[in-house]
Amino acid sequence: MEQRVLGRTGRDVSVVGLGTWQLGADWGDVTESDAFAVLDAAVESGVTIFDTADVYGDGRSEQLIGRYLKDRPDAGIFVATKMGRRAEQLPENYTLDNFRAWNDRSRANLGTDTLDLVQLHCPPPAVIESDAVYDALDTLVDERRIAAYAVSVETCAEALAAIARPGVASVQIILNAFRLKPLEEVLPAARAAGVGIVARVPLASGLLSGKYTKDTVFAADDHRTYNRHGEAFDQGETFSGIDYETGLAAAAEFGELAPEGATAAQTALRWIIQQPGVTTVIPGARSVEQARGNGAAAGLPALPQSTLDAVRDLYDRRLRASVHGRW
Repeated sequence: MEQRVLGRTGRDVSVVGLGTWQLGADWGDVTESDAFAVLDAAVESGVTIFDTADVYGDGRSEQLIGRYLKDRPDAGIFVATKMGRRAEQLPENYTLDNFRAWNDRSRANLGTDTLDLVQLHCPPPAVIESDAVYDALDTLVDERRIAAYAVSVETCAEALAAIARPGVASVQIILNAFRLKPLEEVLPAARAAGVGIVARVPLASGLLSGKYTKDTVFAADDHRTYNRHGEAFDQGETFSGIDYETGLAAAAEFGELAPEGATAAQTALRWIIQQPGVTTVIPGARSVEQARGNGAAAGLPALPQSTLDAVRDLYDRRLRASVHGRW
């Protein structure tokens, strides 16, 4: 699989990674054996970056990855984790002492002395703008608790603020065929600064797979049930903030753009991969089949300009009014 340098980490990672929110919680149950099978399938497909967080399953995702990699020390996996969401979202909680405590927990979960990459996990805007926060992060690097740090954001404004910081290695942001605003300023700014871009929520919580209907029922402990209107965290994380019925109609139209031999989900991933400035895209997977299908998207031919134009037209007609001004 194609590898790209993840910004200021200087490390090569696969253009398709694996998001492991599903392996922790918030998407229904995933057994340990199923989780290891998904990780195996991703690695066999050429994936070299796992994205996780200390809050996914309250550490379960990190622990599963740690146990998996202990048995496969030569897998060559870069692990990007996150911190901050286990605490109340107040800027005063983002201190060096708390960072050390959070890092110690993640290092224990992952079974490593030095974390490859720690991302602030969608913190309040004041945190992204704080000099003291970046001083603390630099201290963690000096102490070799972390090799590099990054910021995961909700909005383009937050992304631009993070990119402007000289120590930020990468920025993680929602980017998909239903969320085009990052193409305007964020990706060009990241390219100019040498900052990596990690694209998350690439399938709009599964909408872009084309597999859902108005009758689809999600489990009660699935965020697509309990956070549909932003009840638990930012609404943009669920279906990219799009009304479900609107998203279904847009997804049906998007599916018609898939080239022969490719699924709608693979087409959505291929669209992200070829956006200038993107380093890696991190779809989740709850099954071996999904993990393999995601990895195969990296080998698809580039989408033609006519398809790119059609995606833009779809967004402008159906989605721009509801999402472009919010994130």
